[in-house]
Amino acid sequence: MTAARRIVVKIGSSSLTTAVGGLDADRVDALVDALARYQAKEIVLVSSGAIAAGLSPLGLERRPRDLARQQAAASVGQGLLVARYTASFARYGRRVGQVLLTSDDTSRRAHYRNAYRTLDQLLAMGTVPVVNENDTVATDEIRFGDNDRLAALVAHLVRADLLVLLSDVDGLYNGNPATPGTTRIAEVTGPADLAGIEIGSAGKAGVGTGGMVTKVEAARIAAAAGIPVVLTAATHAGDALAGGPTGTFFHPTGRRAADRMLWLAHASEPRGALVLDDGAVQAVVERRSSLLPAGIAEVEGEFVAGDPVELRDVRGRAVARGLVNFDAREIPRLIGRSTRDLARELGPAYEREVVHRDDLVLLRS
Repeated sequence: MTAARRIVVKIGSSSLTTAVGGLDADRVDALVDALARYQAKEIVLVSSGAIAAGLSPLGLERRPRDLARQQAAASVGQGLLVARYTASFARYGRRVGQVLLTSDDTSRRAHYRNAYRTLDQLLAMGTVPVVNENDTVATDEIRFGDNDRLAALVAHLVRADLLVLLSDVDGLYNGNPATPGTTRIAEVTGPADLAGIEIGSAGKAGVGTGGMVTKVEAARIAAAAGIPVVLTAATHAGDALAGGPTGTFFHPTGRRAADRMLWLAHASEPRGALVLDDGAVQAVVERRSSLLPAGIAEVEGEFVAGDPVELRDVRGRAVARGLVNFDAREIPRLIGRSTRDLARELGPAYEREVVHRDDLVLLRS
């Protein structure tokens, strides 16, 4: 942890705002005080709080349920959030840069590369990128769902050495932290350590969207990609960056995956689905083979060549996700047929995989 040079820090709405909405300037300054001490480290700050910050100025008592008012609150609150960070980091002579992302920016390769170049250049110029989901334009179909998952993907995107997830709880507990007798889990070395653990959802304040469930999932994504994770309270941010014994430490469980595989598994939104017969499921999952037309039983949805699609078994369980080589309207006439027959009847362009194994990631083994 102390050797980590490039660090992604994520902080949630409940750690930055009051319960009724509006930024808490003292909390923002306390976070910046902790981060700004480490001038030699490159820090990317993934910050929630835009919608929560916009509630009070708009006269809203709680986070609205409808998307339109959420976007309106985000539009007002995002400016307030970045202005507060700008003023707070300026006390240390540090600049900040706003980076707003949607899932399209990490699920489409050209956008993904552009996002990496922007963040890398900001860090090279000594600027602290403040990243948030672009709530003002994101629809339900293109949302990350929570900034915890966004933080895990950003950590992989910028090739971070460490991900720090800050919460209003000082780590992961083996039960409800408010219940006497529960204890904090100091380290997680793999999924087996979490077996039987009751993990809570969002808190009562109603200003955030995540909770411990999304933080543990984000930690799992990052750890599986070879990135260590610290989950602790926002008030312990300095201890986490200093390598102190705080929170819960998630050990890396895998190696850094290829960029395209991580975004395909966790950031892409399937545009449709292909249902596979049992033989095709076995070939894809066990032999890591490409998906051929002969193994497809059914096609669902509307998509075009190059879109991500979900691969399901006949019982409806998702087994993989991949980039498809044909439009949805083309596939029905390919179903159950060999590529040799298709090439003979339709031309050499049809003597190929529906999903190539290099463009496919397994969702279960």
